[in-house]
Amino acid sequence: MSNSSITLIKNSRIITDKSDFVSDILIQNEKIISIEKGINVEENFNVHNAEGLLALPGGVDCHTHLENKFGQSITCDTFDTGTRAAAFGGTTTIIDFAFQNKSRSAQQAIEYSIGLAENKAGIDYSFHLVLSHIDQQSLIDLKNVINNLGISSFKMFMAYPAIMANDAAIYQSLKVTGENGGLICIHAENGPVIDQIVKENIKKGLTSPGHHGFSRPAIMEAEATNRVIKLSELTNAPIYIVHVSCKESLYEVIAARKKKIKVYAETCPHYLFFDDSVYKSDDFDVAKYVISPPLRKKEDQEILWQALVKDDLQVISTDHCPYTMKEGHLGKTNQKPLGLNDFSKIPNGAPGIETRLPVIFEGGVNKGILSLNRFVELVSTTPAKIFGLFPQKGTIAVGSDADIVLFDPKEKNTISASNHQSNVDYSLYEGMEINGKVKKVFLRGSLIVDKDQWVGSYNYGKFLKRGETCKV
Repeated sequence: MSNSSITLIKNSRIITDKSDFVSDILIQNEKIISIEKGINVEENFNVHNAEGLLALPGGVDCHTHLENKFGQSITCDTFDTGTRAAAFGGTTTIIDFAFQNKSRSAQQAIEYSIGLAENKAGIDYSFHLVLSHIDQQSLIDLKNVINNLGISSFKMFMAYPAIMANDAAIYQSLKVTGENGGLICIHAENGPVIDQIVKENIKKGLTSPGHHGFSRPAIMEAEATNRVIKLSELTNAPIYIVHVSCKESLYEVIAARKKKIKVYAETCPHYLFFDDSVYKSDDFDVAKYVISPPLRKKEDQEILWQALVKDDLQVISTDHCPYTMKEGHLGKTNQKPLGLNDFSKIPNGAPGIETRLPVIFEGGVNKGILSLNRFVELVSTTPAKIFGLFPQKGTIAVGSDADIVLFDPKEKNTISASNHQSNVDYSLYEGMEINGKVKKVFLRGSLIVDKDQWVGSYNYGKFLKRGETCKV
């Protein structure tokens, strides 16, 4: 549809982080211009009847990896397949990653990543800048990135030798972001110790995928989380802990937040639905679960769910990092089979961009753990607030972008890789029966998903310049 046309969504049950009411929604020029009951239909209106459906703010997934290169491997979803998959799962905004290094400046990294996404992205997108090389020039560049390029969040890894940042680099970066309205996102694991454990296991001949999980102990996630929290406290700069997987790490976050240290944290659906029992098999199929941090104990799941209820964790993201299980599937190479005889060579990551909202609705809302308002808060509103997108994104309100998901909470749905949109050749949730299905998705007022049909355009998604972070 053209930007000037008018869309009316009738009889929708609108769910935001704070509200639950039935009303009509009027949309023009990509924005919501009115929310009230009984809006009169005129001839030039595109009308959608949402009776019996929930109207949710479009999901904001602040942790995805599309066309990201790690070592020899590139994630199998491109910006067209990945954003289409996101849309079918009710997500209308993603934040992916641009990689700075010695040979690529911050601005070059951002321009390169925008170039990958533009004319391919079916939904709106932004990037975290990955900082793997810190010197005086890169610290100066950080200020320019925040103030002029619309990127206000940065990723740093305490694991993986090729991109691992040491404590001094994290400290220096926190000082700059803290003073300029930016936010450091941290992959918290003690990389050097984990690398040593991996080497010891490989030397013992423990090479099957299951040994990945047992090579990355929860205590090493907790230790790194504690260490970076102390750096946050020292610099008085906010930090965001990505993919919290275990109670040990979570308890460090809770203790810091009680002390009013500026710590935010996310978990991911796979930590809420799967546990480390999968690693007990020597079958290569276990490579599906080779992720970092790995899956933890069954008891951690309940603790993470309760942390979401209590706001000890603020966000559910996907960490969508897909690699195919079959080498050469859709022409993709150096995928999971790269580590067929050595688990340390298996590309780390799992898919999830298309299933986040439906499985969290099933496991959280339908099980009585999360309220509808809290569900919206976790998958849309709070990530938008933390990462400088609210109220443009993350809510249904007059003046906000008309990113709206019409969701049937009762329709039965079976998850399967056979009908998903992603390039990846498996789903962690294969055969899972749930109640709840995305029916229609609007991006800035334009209908992009209609039942099981993609009706969007791959050049409609746009790069989002973001503002100051942590407005929570």
